[in-house]
Amino acid sequence: MQVLGFLGGPLGYVMEFIYKFLVSDYGLSLVLFTVLLRVAMFPLRVKQQKSTARMAAYQPMIQEIQKKYAKDQKRQQEELMRLQQEYGYSPTAGCLPMLLNFLVLFGIIEVVYRPLTYILHIPADVITPIAELLNVNVSNYTLQSNIISAVVSGNQEVMAALGEYLPAVQEFHVTWGGLNLVAMPTISLEGWMTLIFPVLSILTMVASQLIIQKTSGQELQGSMKYMPWMMSAMFIFIGFTVPVGFSLYYTVSNLLMVIESLLAKKIYDPEKMKAQLAAEIEEKRKAKKAKKKVTVKTEDGGKMEKEVSESELASLRLQRAREIDAERYADERTTPLTAEERAAQQAQQGKKKKASKKAEEKVELTDSQRETERMLAEEKEESEKQLGDEK
Repeated sequence: MQVLGFLGGPLGYVMEFIYKFLVSDYGLSLVLFTVLLRVAMFPLRVKQQKSTARMAAYQPMIQEIQKKYAKDQKRQQEELMRLQQEYGYSPTAGCLPMLLNFLVLFGIIEVVYRPLTYILHIPADVITPIAELLNVNVSNYTLQSNIISAVVSGNQEVMAALGEYLPAVQEFHVTWGGLNLVAMPTISLEGWMTLIFPVLSILTMVASQLIIQKTSGQELQGSMKYMPWMMSAMFIFIGFTVPVGFSLYYTVSNLLMVIESLLAKKIYDPEKMKAQLAAEIEEKRKAKKAKKKVTVKTEDGGKMEKEVSESELASLRLQRAREIDAERYADERTTPLTAEERAAQQAQQGKKKKASKKAEEKVELTDSQRETERMLAEEKEESEKQLGDEK
């Protein structure tokens, strides 16, 4: 839980601010925090509504591709990719709000599990010895609830171990309408009050899922139809294994999500968006089929104007690109050499090397002859000079 609840730290500071400076009540802090969180995430909710409506508009095209290429998965993926490129279809467009909701959810669970850590900021070296006094594992999620309950019941050992942090725990108002929000749900006659919010959280989640689907225009297919019910089943387990405070948060959050969905529908009505997007898709299809005038070469080398569709234009462009490549690389060989050609090439290279060597030797000989002639000329000049001096 600590891995998934890494948002517990920043969310704990928000809860601390609300508790210390606004209401001084743990339950009301949870309600105000939930309202603040849903307001902050409302733009993402609107974006998700828009993405969901767009997905609903693309659904007929997706189903047509899946049906047409049911036996050719590779071609099916290619066509879906083309749909994404040409029409802006994105299957992951609405995933960010869902992922963020998921992370916030586990962050809140972390805070309600450990309010002494995240809201009151009591250090671990104070909490760990108390865990030994209560004979509870320090990693147990019920530890901090047990510490608060021990202080409420007047456990002197626990109160002494808290030291300077005792007043903060004693003033930590965790009861709300007579219900201890840090208590764990208990299925018994004595603990019936602890079941109120867990049951409400499950009921409001199912209701909100149904309303959200209806207002967002979602058309879940196949196994996805059962996803809301699977999520509800998962939260039955979570709701009964975490402190009651989480169920209070989740109940309020579900009610606010219903209000968000109704507001989002006013901003982006799914049916209107589907009609608008369907019209845009049809316009793009017509544009692809529309004829365009282009200039093409005739067989005799002349030019003429021709009306072509988008697909025909793409074919002409591909053909022209191939012609340009053929002209550019006309001198390059594209097939491997045969054994005879390779032997002839090696022999030719050998002759070139011999000719080059002879040329180098000739150059060296010529340079030597020039040096000899230069020396003879200097000797002759010196002899003539000596004769002239004697005369």
